Amino acid sequence: MIIYGVAVLAACLVVGMIVGDLLGAVLGVESNVGGVGFAMLLLIVVTDRMRRAGHFPPHSADGVLFWSAMYIPIVVAMASTQNVVAAVGGGPVALLAGVAATVVCWALVPALSRIGGAEEPLPPVREEEEV
Repeated sequence: MIIYGVAVLAACLVVGMIVGDLLGAVLGVESNVGGVGFAMLLLIVVTDRMRRAGHFPPHSADGVLFWSAMYIPIVVAMASTQNVVAAVGGGPVALLAGVAATVVCWALVPALSRIGGAEEPLPPVREEEEV
């Protein structure tokens, strides 16, 4: 059943890459624009709907969980293929946009941390004695 979760993930990735390529063509950019992001959003929506309808058993979710653990290394690998030298050489606008986005995110951390309200802390983890 794990393979079904991987199949859902693969289908979402294919659809996301197609949408990213189409968006890149519409914007006149010779690149995929947000394909992986669209795939992840689609995966969240599809798996949630399947889970609510009872068509996504926990064993299938294990296939998605495996690849979600791989998501960060994949994104890092994809980001390393971007032409950063050309972006920086193209002018200071790329650097300014990156710095501005980072500063805005840092500024929003306190506001976002207050959204959920205060929760009780989790109980401490205790190691059980082996017999």
